[in-house]
Amino acid sequence: MPTGSTQAVEGAEHHIDPTALGMNATAWVSLAMLLVIVLMVWKKVPAIVNAMLDKRIALIRAQLDEASSLRADAEKLRAEYEAKAKAAASEAEQLLAHAQVEAEAIVKQAKVDTAALIKRRGKMAEDKIAAAQRTAIAEVRATAANAAATAAASLIAERHDASADKPLVDQAITRLGTTRLN
Repeated sequence: MPTGSTQAVEGAEHHIDPTALGMNATAWVSLAMLLVIVLMVWKKVPAIVNAMLDKRIALIRAQLDEASSLRADAEKLRAEYEAKAKAAASEAEQLLAHAQVEAEAIVKQAKVDTAALIKRRGKMAEDKIAAAQRTAIAEVRATAANAAATAAASLIAERHDASADKPLVDQAITRLGTTRLN
């Protein structure tokens, strides 16, 4: 069998494909592919590949289920935190309103207390003024009494001598004697 003969066709060289056992290269490649496929089927490679793919699919499904579960949990937590945030905002508004009411009450009480304090301080000032007036009047009276006593003593000393004092002293002693007896 000739394996590489060449023939001239219309001025150009033409190559003949090599063959072995009557089959060319394409047939041999096809036979090898068929043999590989039969070998793969005989060794159950498709079943192994299917089993590996099924495991991978199951793993991906588990991951998707877990991701779905995590997403549901995240949505639930988000809703819970939104509810908590709304409740906190509502509580903050209530606290603010309560604080405003308390502040108004404190201001009102402070005004009442201030008015009472002003009234008490005014009364204390009036009492101090009255006490100062009484003290001043008492001092003026005492000064006037001292001045009168001094003036009387000097007048008496000028107009009376020892002989004029004797009848007055006797008269005073008599009066004291009669007052004691009664």
